[in-house]
Amino acid sequence: MSNTYGRKAVLSLAGATVTCLALLLFLWQHQREAVKPTEASGATTDAPPAEDISADDIFIAVKTTKKFHRSRLDLLLDTWISRNMQQTYIFTDGEDEELKKKIGSHAINTNCSAAHSRQALSCKMAVEYDKFIEAGKKWFCHVDDDNYVNMKTLVKLLSNYPHTQDMYIGKPSLDRPIEATERLGDNKMRPVNFWFATGGAGFCISRGLALKMSPWASGGHFMNTAEKIRLPDDCTIGYIIESVLGVPLTRSSLFHSHLENLQLVSKSEVHKQITLSYGMFENKRNIINMKGALSVEEDPSRFKSVHCLLYPDTPWCPPQVTY
Repeated sequence: MSNTYGRKAVLSLAGATVTCLALLLFLWQHQREAVKPTEASGATTDAPPAEDISADDIFIAVKTTKKFHRSRLDLLLDTWISRNMQQTYIFTDGEDEELKKKIGSHAINTNCSAAHSRQALSCKMAVEYDKFIEAGKKWFCHVDDDNYVNMKTLVKLLSNYPHTQDMYIGKPSLDRPIEATERLGDNKMRPVNFWFATGGAGFCISRGLALKMSPWASGGHFMNTAEKIRLPDDCTIGYIIESVLGVPLTRSSLFHSHLENLQLVSKSEVHKQITLSYGMFENKRNIINMKGALSVEEDPSRFKSVHCLLYPDTPWCPPQVTY
């Protein structure tokens, strides 16, 4: 009888242990999914760098479409890309001999659809990821064709983190984690929620983390992963990193997209930002508020004025400009 009682006690204890472990796992998962992104170390601090990197260690992927080659891409080629030709790769959906003359093999025709659809966007991101892995650089940074990139501040920010660490840096466009449904097969689904850095502001991923993403991102896997959650490319990146790999987003306020009010960027802080954008916000022109080298009519995006602020020796910049 004592043996029977002992077995029951052991089984009862084991059951209680399993229940406790399950509860702890649930609580940990809930806390991890709900946690807000950590704030990135400022690019303007004087702290010693964690790693001595240069612009040559960064792979900048610019996503565009052929219909915007002249209206958007030429502006970037005249401004920030002109100073970073070797680091910048343009991912588009059509052949353009004029573009190839300017940037050579760094103009990459993905052969993806020109539609602004979830599938087309994910197709381009899949090619970006594979080209970065192939290039062997330390950092992958994605931007859109309406972003200005300040390479100096980008290098300073990334130097705060070893590229071998798991780092995902950017800026969410939402004030809460996105909620999605993950398709598991056999008509089974489960809810997931995670933070993601909006592609319209730009984001960066360390090589150490990018390599861990390979089972879900390399080759055709990225497209398959995107289909599992039925969300665009930047959301899929966040899903792989946060939900699958458990690496939290590191938030930086120095990245900017047209989805935010760019008038709120302080004039005195423009030179410290990593990315800028332009477009429409609440049915109004959305550009940074700066006097600049050129009028708004001459420079509607304000990118040329920003470029002249950062690089006053640029041949086409007006001389002796007061900002």
